[in-house]
Amino acid sequence: MAFVSAGLFKHPTRSTSIIGVGLLGTSTYRHDYKINRVSFLNSMPSSYYCCATLSTTMEEVKPAFDADEAAVLVNGLRKTFNSGKTKSYEWRISQLESISKMVDEKEKEIIKALHEDLSKPEFEAYLSEILMVKSSCTLALKELKQWMMPKKAETSLATYPSSAEIVSEPLGVVLIISTWNFPFSLSLDPVIGAIAAGNAVVLKPSEIAPATSSLLSRLIGEYMDQSAVIVVEGAVAETSALLEQKWDKIFFTGGARVGRIVMAAAAKNLTPVTLELGGKCPAIVDSNVNLQIASRRIVAGKWVCNNGQACIGVDYIITTKEFAPKLIEALVSAVEEIFGKDPMESKERSRIINLFHFSRLIELLDEDKVSEKIVFGGQRDGSQLQIAPTILLDVPEDSLIMQEEIFGPLLPIITVERLEDSFAMINRKSKPLAAYLFSDDEQMKREFVHNVYAGGMAINDTILQVTVPSLPFGGVGESGMGSYHGKFSFDAFSHKKAVLYRSFAGESPTRYPPYTPGKQKQIKALLSGNIFKIILALLGWFKD
Repeated sequence: MAFVSAGLFKHPTRSTSIIGVGLLGTSTYRHDYKINRVSFLNSMPSSYYCCATLSTTMEEVKPAFDADEAAVLVNGLRKTFNSGKTKSYEWRISQLESISKMVDEKEKEIIKALHEDLSKPEFEAYLSEILMVKSSCTLALKELKQWMMPKKAETSLATYPSSAEIVSEPLGVVLIISTWNFPFSLSLDPVIGAIAAGNAVVLKPSEIAPATSSLLSRLIGEYMDQSAVIVVEGAVAETSALLEQKWDKIFFTGGARVGRIVMAAAAKNLTPVTLELGGKCPAIVDSNVNLQIASRRIVAGKWVCNNGQACIGVDYIITTKEFAPKLIEALVSAVEEIFGKDPMESKERSRIINLFHFSRLIELLDEDKVSEKIVFGGQRDGSQLQIAPTILLDVPEDSLIMQEEIFGPLLPIITVERLEDSFAMINRKSKPLAAYLFSDDEQMKREFVHNVYAGGMAINDTILQVTVPSLPFGGVGESGMGSYHGKFSFDAFSHKKAVLYRSFAGESPTRYPPYTPGKQKQIKALLSGNIFKIILALLGWFKD
């Protein structure tokens, strides 16, 4: 879903002094790094993660948050959880109301921080970050009592007379490691689920969105119960210190490489994990679509949505050779309609998060046999961290742009002779977080849903599936494990405890040894599921 850096980043035009501030209970910790120069490798490796290097000197002025401090923090949270405080309906409601109040009262500050980190346009920030959190809070406040109620379960004749229920209980002390591309909503959405389920929570926001990370630390310290909900800021050292601790659940949003590190750390303590990762999300476009509407929706799912920096954004398109020219023309028209004739001048697009990711995208674009495939866009401005919406046609299958998750404003279009061939093409790659189909052919829709493997799907649209709270959001295989949103968030942080209730009535001697031939026949009859045999057994027909 996102990428993780080896260090803290600031905008290249800003100060090179990097500050980390976090909360530890009711106290704060702070560490300063002085960096003389930040250098980037001229040749990026095939993996798009962590190839920034800090050179010359890196002087640590004060000790960072370490494993000992992390242990103290977790122990404090565990005491709070063991007291039963977080389990009550009243506490959960009060914390959810605090989040809702925080978002309402600090909306301008949130938008400002998102603009500082990503230059997110104000209304895009409202829709994709603030409104998502508000909607999740509103649903949880409305449904929490119902979610918490034990669910009746059927019992079998073997336990007659009895009753049974499934009780949702909180897991305990949970760690949520968030990402930078939607740094506000992807931090608080899982926090809402964890609190609704009755857990104590540590949130580790992404250091790559420092303004939002700092704001979350301050606001959660101001609005939330600090004995049970804590933010820890920092980078690799802080995250490593947290991962050394024993948690009752780890929820991670990020890339597959770091997802493996998180899962390996969790395995040491048999800690369950939810991994929200990413992948190359395809969009198949049939020739029978309403081309104007389809093109707008693809543009919305690629460039309007955080300038391509979205885990569920369209990564590449598959269409037929015959239809490709019409599709490209329609996409260009939609881009110009939304962003103007010169998209580089548009104020309706976020910027690339930092220089490292800008350089990574430029390398994808400038690779041999790829740059010559550009049919639209390609302009770039490193000083503004901007790359124009770019369309490429039939790039080589073995190029980096077709092997890695792009996570930016570059859109390859791959052509096939028959649209049905696209299913096998998609399934040859790792299972994506999302897959899209634009078609009016009902048979094609059925075959797409049945034959293409993905975390989720949308037919004749993009990205809107994540706005439906009754649908789970999560990946499969390389794109993740587990899901959340709506009640699925509550379930992600709950244990479903099975409970069987019996009285002292209805005792049957057939249950206990010695198992005589008659008893054995009676037991087999009761367990057979055959109503005639069950009646005979209850009437005592089987005797020694």
